[in-house]
Amino acid sequence: MSSDETTDQAQAKLSAEALRAARRPGRRFDPRLIEGPIAQSLFILAVPIMAGNILQIAYQMIDAFWVGRVGAAAVASVSVSMPIMFVLISLGMGFAVAGSTLIAQYVGARDEIMVNHVAAQTLLSMIGVSATLGVIGFILTPYLLDLMQVQPDVYHNAVGFLRVSFAGLPFAFGYFMFQSQMRGVGQVTVPLYIIAGTVVLNFVINPLLIFNAHLRVMGAALATLISQAVAAAVGLTLLFSGRFGIKLHWGALKPDWAFIKRAFNLGYPASIEQSTRGLGAAMMTFLITGFGTVTIASYGVGTNVLNFANIPAMGLSMATSTLAGQNIGAGNVHRAERVARFAALLSFGLLSGVGLFAFIFAPQIARFFVPEDKSVIHEASVFIRTVSWSFGFIGLQFAFMGVLRASGNLMTAMIVSLVSQWCLQFPIAFVLSHRTPLAQHGIWWAFPVSNVAIAIIAGIIFSRGSWKERQLIEPRTEEEAEAQEVADQVML
Repeated sequence: MSSDETTDQAQAKLSAEALRAARRPGRRFDPRLIEGPIAQSLFILAVPIMAGNILQIAYQMIDAFWVGRVGAAAVASVSVSMPIMFVLISLGMGFAVAGSTLIAQYVGARDEIMVNHVAAQTLLSMIGVSATLGVIGFILTPYLLDLMQVQPDVYHNAVGFLRVSFAGLPFAFGYFMFQSQMRGVGQVTVPLYIIAGTVVLNFVINPLLIFNAHLRVMGAALATLISQAVAAAVGLTLLFSGRFGIKLHWGALKPDWAFIKRAFNLGYPASIEQSTRGLGAAMMTFLITGFGTVTIASYGVGTNVLNFANIPAMGLSMATSTLAGQNIGAGNVHRAERVARFAALLSFGLLSGVGLFAFIFAPQIARFFVPEDKSVIHEASVFIRTVSWSFGFIGLQFAFMGVLRASGNLMTAMIVSLVSQWCLQFPIAFVLSHRTPLAQHGIWWAFPVSNVAIAIIAGIIFSRGSWKERQLIEPRTEEEAEAQEVADQVML
């Protein structure tokens, strides 16, 4: 046997050993998430996720805080802009949801090679989608605002805010992708540190751009763009470094069209679900614009409070998805069910407490956002008190939907969202605001009624147990794993 053949055999043996080692459980995957006590496992994930979500929503809060010092028309311009942004962002977020779901299950199965492959293909997909949506949104901004019949004192600022936001869409998607992938592998503290730093940056540069640079509302959007660009750059650097459970390299970024198709088929219901939420918010804005600037500004203040109140529910839902997904991937479906039940009870209690606080201090909360406008403070307080009693039911819904997404039943979650928005919330808002003396207060009442109804529906779907039958991943043979690794290395 020649020395070259001996060397080739030795290298092949080392490569096979490296592949086997990559698939063995390592310190980068936390064993407590599939073995430890459920309460401990859930809190390990939920607390950092909640803190990260608080800081994430702080982007909007900081914008609202500084823009509120400009005036009610400026607040209204941000209020009408955010639903439009959310619709287009949601169209691309299905890939992130599909990626994090698959990553969580592959982590549970301890298949590190597929974890890395899913992460690379998700990144590639998100880059293409975000760039496309950013260009489309930038071009269509004036037409969308005209369609919404936005009033002249709001229109100019809204155009600037939206166009800067669309220009920064790839940065927002880049960080969302990083955050969801870190959550899938159970690394939830790293995104928290990143977002903490960029929120501080956003808070510092916001007043500089809004007031000193005289950019007004556009300055708030530009400050957010800069902060998100920094967050995305740091996140992608860490993914390529391989220090936190995912290791990207350039060879893996060659399009795997079979996987992209699979991710699309898995993720498009999540895109529809999220976009219908955003579209529903936009349609609510259509209803609200007819009641004047004070009502629009009050809606903006109220929805900021609602978004903030959703943070505990969202954090527990995301933690439930990660924890349940890893346990499903490890073949422990019954533990995933216990996770969901515990999270539902915890979410209901926690959100009910948040709702009680918001009800009691509604005027003070509204005054924080718009300190000088008594009309907006009064109307926003009515909105907050109308919806706050139903916060606990939001927690129930989010917990049950978390385990459905973790199991890959994204179509079911989409249907629930469609029912919530188009069969409950929007019709109720329209009828109560246009066919009863409640006027704009009818829109406020549509929120709690739909929250309670959809929580009951989600609970019934979860209790039926059909989500347990979904098979999302299949174990790969060693030959398939080696072939994928070799293909990626060839592209380096």
